[in-house]
Amino acid sequence: MVHWLRTNKYASIVLLLIRLYLGYEWLLDGFAKLWGNESPFSAAGFMQGILKNPVLSPEKTVLYPVYNGFIKNIALPHAQLFSFLVSWGEFLIGIGLIIGVLTTAATFFALFLNFIYLFGGTVSVNPLYILLGSILLYSGFNSGKIGGDYWVIPYIRRFAREKLNWGNHEDTVQPSRKAQ
Repeated sequence: MVHWLRTNKYASIVLLLIRLYLGYEWLLDGFAKLWGNESPFSAAGFMQGILKNPVLSPEKTVLYPVYNGFIKNIALPHAQLFSFLVSWGEFLIGIGLIIGVLTTAATFFALFLNFIYLFGGTVSVNPLYILLGSILLYSGFNSGKIGGDYWVIPYIRRFAREKLNWGNHEDTVQPSRKAQ
């Protein structure tokens, strides 16, 4: 199945539809946070809610103590920075998925945000987004093939190979036993 997702031209059409749907949803969410309300978006309320009502195990212990510690000691004191990162992150994820540029990176960060919301106890649409995002992530380059990645990824690969010397491992190849 993964081979089909990564190589098949018909799969790239299905992946395009998934990508456009997810991109549209992320773009709308980010747009609403950036320009939708009269008051600017603040993630502080979400973070305070996580601390007041943490996700609990059946034994009534905090299920994600490291995450809650991160929220309490790092994120909440810098709520303005995290609000900026979330709102612009959602917006840019949406743009990246819609135009198909750096699709794998956009999908990775979308999944990252989905898990951040799940750790905070917000289920909502996150399981669906994780399922669809995982399909895009597993499909690799083929998920952005009908999009900007068709032109961008070969350029990045060529730049990395020529300018950064990534992928050129000819100098590290060991001679075969027959040659010795």
